[in-house]
Amino acid sequence: MSLMPVEDARAKLLSGVVPLGVESVPVAAANGRVLAADLAARRTQPPFPASAMDGYALRAADAAAAGARLTVIGEAPAGHGFTGTVGPGDAVRIFTGAPVPAGADSILIQENASRSEASLTVLEPVRAGQFVRPAGLDFSQGDVLLRAGTRLDFKALALAAAMNHAALPVWRKPLVAIIATGDELVPPGQTPGPDQIIASNHCGVAALVEDCGGSPLDLGIAADDPTAIALKVREGIAAGADVLVTLGGASVGDHDLVQSVLGSEGMELAFWKIAMRPGKPLMAGHLGRTKVLGLPGNPVSSLVCALLFLRPLLYRLTGQPDGTGQTTATLTAPVPANDQRQDYLRARLTTHPDGTRSVTPFDRQDSSMLGLLAASGALIIREPHAPAAHAGDRVDVLVL
Repeated sequence: MSLMPVEDARAKLLSGVVPLGVESVPVAAANGRVLAADLAARRTQPPFPASAMDGYALRAADAAAAGARLTVIGEAPAGHGFTGTVGPGDAVRIFTGAPVPAGADSILIQENASRSEASLTVLEPVRAGQFVRPAGLDFSQGDVLLRAGTRLDFKALALAAAMNHAALPVWRKPLVAIIATGDELVPPGQTPGPDQIIASNHCGVAALVEDCGGSPLDLGIAADDPTAIALKVREGIAAGADVLVTLGGASVGDHDLVQSVLGSEGMELAFWKIAMRPGKPLMAGHLGRTKVLGLPGNPVSSLVCALLFLRPLLYRLTGQPDGTGQTTATLTAPVPANDQRQDYLRARLTTHPDGTRSVTPFDRQDSSMLGLLAASGALIIREPHAPAAHAGDRVDVLVL
């Protein structure tokens, strides 16, 4: 099977993929979810002219000069408006958020007032409209303030609540079952045997799934045994996984059993082997309605492929824009000409005071070196057959 270009593989993976379905969740439980419909305000905010400060509601004409004297005729705490009318020479003690009484047009803040019983003296002149929030200052009923596709965060959720929405329509979170494979792997915290290593890919992939709005289901490590792998696959399908991710075992070695096991379980293969580095042995297909993505076993290859393929798949399933984070930066060191595979070089990313960016590729790019990936701010993208690039050249980068 020939190597498929990255963009062709990604387009094939995403072809026909649509969001999973809409559900309603309480606004307090919607952090990180993605809106499935535009959201309009159900009320005007503020619904009435409101005081922006603690002080006294009055007519600006009565407090245009320092030394003016007025009579305090009542009080307006937040939630309990003054029901009378402010006439000439009148003032009402008011607190932040309370409705401005009829007849008043301004607020004299308490720091600029001197009061003795019902007598109030103005210490600083007041201008018309001072410290009054007009009705609808923030938004009006019917205003569409949050759009479908918005990833809900603390700001958006506070706004949705202020718009008087107790529940929000959101796309269902995809369930992503993750299976690590290999006799050489042991979970973090355990003592590996003399020929074993600590499994790490599943931790990074699970975190990426959560970052993209999905729910990871870690099915643990399957030994290099067809029966063991098949049992994990069936467990993921039985759990209702929307996406099944395998880690390792998808290459061409005698112990790379994942593709044959998935085939025996009914997987229809979409593609296998991508013209990219790291990550050549990437595999994709589907088992019924479940999307299958077989990531390489080398840690950096696995995580780079997850960024390039799993992330856009999850974005599509959750109704989010397919943004990749790709931009350009200035190269600070030369890189050689490229071969037929698209390279993703780990690099330090520097943002300069004027907003421009530069990237410095690491000297070593071995796909087992997670330390370099953790230290990277970007991946330099090198197209197939790209000529040598020099310091000062502009290059495409994927910001991490």
